Amino acid sequence: MIARVPPTRLVVLGHPVQHSLSPRFQNAALEHCGFPQRYSTLDVLPHDLAATVDCLAAEGAGGNVTIPHKEAMFALASHRSEVAEQTGAVNAFWFDNGALIGHNTDVQGLQAALLALLPGGVRGAHCALLGAGGSAGAALVTLQRMECGPIRVWSRTAGRASALARRTGSHVTEYASAEATVHGASLVINATPIGLHGDAMPVDPLALAPGAAVLDLVYRRGGTAWVRACRSRGHEGEDGLLMLVEQGAAAFSCWFGVQAPRKAMWAALRDFV
Repeated sequence: MIARVPPTRLVVLGHPVQHSLSPRFQNAALEHCGFPQRYSTLDVLPHDLAATVDCLAAEGAGGNVTIPHKEAMFALASHRSEVAEQTGAVNAFWFDNGALIGHNTDVQGLQAALLALLPGGVRGAHCALLGAGGSAGAALVTLQRMECGPIRVWSRTAGRASALARRTGSHVTEYASAEATVHGASLVINATPIGLHGDAMPVDPLALAPGAAVLDLVYRRGGTAWVRACRSRGHEGEDGLLMLVEQGAAAFSCWFGVQAPRKAMWAALRDFV
């Protein structure tokens, strides 16, 4: 799915969003390719999202979407890609004659992150998914595509995991606590914002099964507290930085119809890794 006309400028919509690394590596990619557009953060409160999208449409802008707007952008989109329909969330967008086009590149980013964490793939793995928002929808679709085994889901809001399963067509079991969800799982994915600010953890590493691998979709300089704690107990673990760059590279290709310059993107993050 490629934009017919490249966006005039690029933004990442979220709240909060100042922490985002997307402008750093996307601007490096734009400069590398000689494109005049620039990429910036745009902090938008939920009740201002629709009006902000109208303004961006008038400019012919495009960009990415992060917490907490992925599902709301899905609802606003005039046209959605197949993968956006599957996940129920939009994390990349642009406009075509004023119509909002919604896409989801998180699935590509997640698949790359999972293969980096588990090179042999996740086929048949028992997975625990923490969270039931837009990122969790992408995680469910990715796990299905990679032929993961049984999936357990936990959400702080009762019933939301079941709704997510219905929306994505996944077969999941909903659990009442994070600890019960991860019990015996060989792969645990944190798709909540827990750990984005501060050192809170989505689940105690002591609750993990021996040998379980963890993927935290949150990213922090030096890794999240949860990933560091899990590694200290012998678990394989990765944070969300690889997923972030890979979903961003996929979005870049959609906006401009060219291969994203990944080396330039990663070079811009050298002091963060």
